[in-house]
Amino acid sequence: MPQSGIVKYHVKLSYEVDGLVERADIIGAIFGQTEGLLGPEMNLNELQRVSKVGRIEVSARTTANTTAGDALIPMSTDIDTCALIAAGIESIDKVGPFDCKFTLEAIDDVRAAKKDDIVRRAKEIKQKWATKTVSEGETMLNDVHQGDSKKLSTYGPSKLTCSSGLADSNWVILVEGRADVINLLRAGYDNALAIEGAKIDESIKELCNSKDTVVAFLDGDRSGGFILKELKSVVPIDYELRADNDVEVEELTPQRIDEILSPIAEEIKGGKPTASLKSEDDKPLAEMASKVFPTLNETLEAVALDADNNEIFKVPISEVVSKLSTQSGIKYLLLDGIITQRLLEGAKNAGIECVIGHRVAKLSNSDGMTLKTFGDLGVA
Repeated sequence: MPQSGIVKYHVKLSYEVDGLVERADIIGAIFGQTEGLLGPEMNLNELQRVSKVGRIEVSARTTANTTAGDALIPMSTDIDTCALIAAGIESIDKVGPFDCKFTLEAIDDVRAAKKDDIVRRAKEIKQKWATKTVSEGETMLNDVHQGDSKKLSTYGPSKLTCSSGLADSNWVILVEGRADVINLLRAGYDNALAIEGAKIDESIKELCNSKDTVVAFLDGDRSGGFILKELKSVVPIDYELRADNDVEVEELTPQRIDEILSPIAEEIKGGKPTASLKSEDDKPLAEMASKVFPTLNETLEAVALDADNNEIFKVPISEVVSKLSTQSGIKYLLLDGIITQRLLEGAKNAGIECVIGHRVAKLSNSDGMTLKTFGDLGVA
């Protein structure tokens, strides 16, 4: 094929001739008997001239009185043209004076094969790069951790991955795996312990019994929900936290991790405030919240109410932001969790006037929105 042509497809045919013929006879039959059959623009000579068809390769095998073989036609047309050309060649029934039969064996997408080669080679390149740089990356990470005494360690007979500050902290953050512990270190939390499996190790139970506060911080996928359920059945959990919907803890940015954990850390440090109504002006809100709280607390769900306190929807917290984008008429949003910046933005876009949760994260641009905790309203 000329330099300007790019092969897209290989049209592969086989043939049988009831007589002895040469390769040139087969090529001549292919060109001659398809000429004018499909219109002048689809003549093989014309398609070769405009670099749509490449050099036709023919192999031939002869016996005492027959000839058989294969023909390969490289083409850079669309698949419809390839199919028409193949059908035209299959209609050939004579090579010289002899009867013959052409059969299409396959139309191979050359680009698909190239893509497979590219992917295979890319994997090789990535593997070589990873092998070369992984030790350097681990060293850099260890250097950062060692700089402020926040490095990885292990806990218990099963050698579960943990951060080195675990022993000295009065609270523990339970996460799913080693990568989660590393990510919490990057965010400044050095009291995490990896569960490392759905089965809860006995040493985890012993550790949790020795800590003042136990926080579960698990992935926002379905698996994280199953692990949380198993964890709650064997360990006393004080705070249940999840990553964003369908996101793993190891994928969160340090800023997002701090946004989720900092209200808990501040509450643990300062002591959980006694629930009491802070302002008499909030009494109507407190009465409404007190009716919803018993069915909402410890469910990890959010409830949306209209101006008449009628329920619009009730969904898991991980789904509330996406749900808000499809709803209207919401005045109050109450949730069994933390009021985060992402939740605040979603509530603003939905036209919500008031959001009530257990805690409020560090927020910016909360003007025009009433944010309350259940504690502020005297509800607990």
